[in-house]
Amino acid sequence: MPRRPHLLQELGFAVRQDGEELRGTASVTPYMHVPGTSCLRASILASWADMLCGLMSMRAFTGRVSVTLELDVQLYRPAPGSGTVTAVARQVKAGRSVFVGEVEFADARGEAFGFSAASFMVAPDTTLRPPRLSSLEIPPQDTRLSMPLAERADCKRQAPGVAVLHKSEDGLNSAKTVHGGLIALAAEEASLSLAPETSLSSLALRYLQPVRVGPAVATARVRDGLGRVELRDSGNGDRLAVTATTRTF
Repeated sequence: MPRRPHLLQELGFAVRQDGEELRGTASVTPYMHVPGTSCLRASILASWADMLCGLMSMRAFTGRVSVTLELDVQLYRPAPGSGTVTAVARQVKAGRSVFVGEVEFADARGEAFGFSAASFMVAPDTTLRPPRLSSLEIPPQDTRLSMPLAERADCKRQAPGVAVLHKSEDGLNSAKTVHGGLIALAAEEASLSLAPETSLSSLALRYLQPVRVGPAVATARVRDGLGRVELRDSGNGDRLAVTATTRTF
């Protein structure tokens, strides 16, 4: 059987270099919407920011794998539900062991609707090697989502305030742990299960340790639109892997 492509490739995000910046573009489809709304998911924007800044960190940490430390998405207004989204990533700092980048998101009219910041560190495991890339550019993908993202990722709302994300081979990062963008999806789903038919204006994640086994279980508490989320690796001693904060529009 042919190997299934990484599920985040099905978001249709293409990347090209523009001087020192990376510029990503994608067309928004209904399968990318927050359930019950016509808005693009904040977790998808987090995935794109993680991808762009992660590529730039690989350039900074030549020959070493980088892992996400912190990642956030802040929106001025609800993300567009159609048309093209552009994300432009810039390097903020590149040290010997820590990289920081920022991303600005714009709609099809070129109007900014939000931004993101991400920090990465060199993975402690020196045996890990990043994939060999001839460039940082990613061409448009032929395969696109054919179902809602949460369904494709096997991320289910188990109860109000609880979302469960199962580990899959096509949802891993270069360190062979659950991709940070999918962790963002689980946090988003847990939070929005307590606020149906809304979307997130803010999503901030702190990665404490990787999800190695899974399933990842995200548990949210929301008060007056502000949410606190804990995500644990239930198959690895229920260890706390990520904490997050969310806010809805």
